[in-house]
Amino acid sequence: MNGAGGSSGGIGTFFIGLIMMCGGFYMLLNAITVTSSFALGSRLYSYNALGNSFNLTGGMIMVPFIFGIGLIFFNGKSMLGWILSIGSISALIFGVISTVRFSLRTMISFDLIVILVLAVGGLGLFLRSLK
Repeated sequence: MNGAGGSSGGIGTFFIGLIMMCGGFYMLLNAITVTSSFALGSRLYSYNALGNSFNLTGGMIMVPFIFGIGLIFFNGKSMLGWILSIGSISALIFGVISTVRFSLRTMISFDLIVILVLAVGGLGLFLRSLK
């Protein structure tokens, strides 16, 4: 009977590595905190022109979206309406994603070492069993 990766044996190493890897990556992802500071009045984009700094907020991005939706309802084949709508929604989604912050929660060094040993050690065992 062939084991993991088509070689003889390696099934035990495969499952131990898989369990260690899943547990380690679960603990790592569980230790990450995700926050966002998005609001329609918050600055999403800023640019400098003519010596001045201009800020573009989420609410300002909704104005072309509203005009685009109006143009689409007036004429469904309006290319300008589709460009305004899709461009505005794309800018809004990109702005929301760009305001997301990831941080690792406070933990003692032993916890971090256990997480890394489980994740990376399990990955090593898992890959070795497939060889």
